[in-house]
Amino acid sequence: MVKVLAVTGYKTHELGIFDEKHPGIKYIKKVLEKRLLSFIDDGLEWVLISGQLGVELWCAEVVIELKRNYPQLKLAVLTPFLNQESNWNELKKEQYNRVLQQADFVDSITKREYENPSQLKLKNQFIIEKSDGLLVIYDDDKPGSPSYYITYAKARTENSNYQLFYIFPDEIEQVYQDEMFDW
Repeated sequence: MVKVLAVTGYKTHELGIFDEKHPGIKYIKKVLEKRLLSFIDDGLEWVLISGQLGVELWCAEVVIELKRNYPQLKLAVLTPFLNQESNWNELKKEQYNRVLQQADFVDSITKREYENPSQLKLKNQFIIEKSDGLLVIYDDDKPGSPSYYITYAKARTENSNYQLFYIFPDEIEQVYQDEMFDW
């Protein structure tokens, strides 16, 4: 049973999404919601993210919506370092701050501002260690940033009951197709 689920995926720029009005976000969120609901039915209590732009923040927004009907569900944002949003534009900072304000737990793993990439590595390890499973939006043909989490998750599955769950592009495409042809 997965009580604590880490969720990650691509950053906005890796998906070619540069505007929160992009139509693809709606379908990514629908797939995340569908998957999270199945985990909730099986006893999910916490969703962990690091707060990065893209899939993680969209997932947080889905969790915040789901909490209306599933108040037992909690959201934790464990940032890799303090002020990770300092170089983001104002719209992205607003989205991020809305999520932080509605999260049940917010903390920074390294307790200091960005110094070097080792803080990101530490974040990936820490979140995998603190969760029972990882849900990741991933495409084998486009490794990108999720591959770092996957490396730690795969290593953890080898000597524990840690679980790794994928959402592949065809699942998102299917949700899109279902909606387009739902007459």
